[in-house]
Amino acid sequence: MKFLIAFVALFALALAAPSADVQVLRSDSDVGPEGFNYALETSDGTKTQAEGHLTNPGAENEAIAVKGSFSFVADDGQTYTVNYIADENGFQPQGAHLPVAPLA
Repeated sequence: MKFLIAFVALFALALAAPSADVQVLRSDSDVGPEGFNYALETSDGTKTQAEGHLTNPGAENEAIAVKGSFSFVADDGQTYTVNYIADENGFQPQGAHLPVAPLA
């Protein structure tokens, strides 16, 4: 499980890896045996942060729950932000630019 937590944190950082002309303004992380948190901000306006923790540690249904967000400036100059939860109910993103499923 520790490997999974570390992998998730490193994967998120890799996705936000800056190009050669972008500077990292802030990079914080803390990975522990039952959780993690990280934050990254770059000079191009990209920001990402997340925190995760084990749910039901030691049980057969042990899982990780993550809450976080990321934002970036797109080619159109607009800043897009996604807030999300990823847990036993799946990945649940929310953002002003994302479509919302109609009510059944």
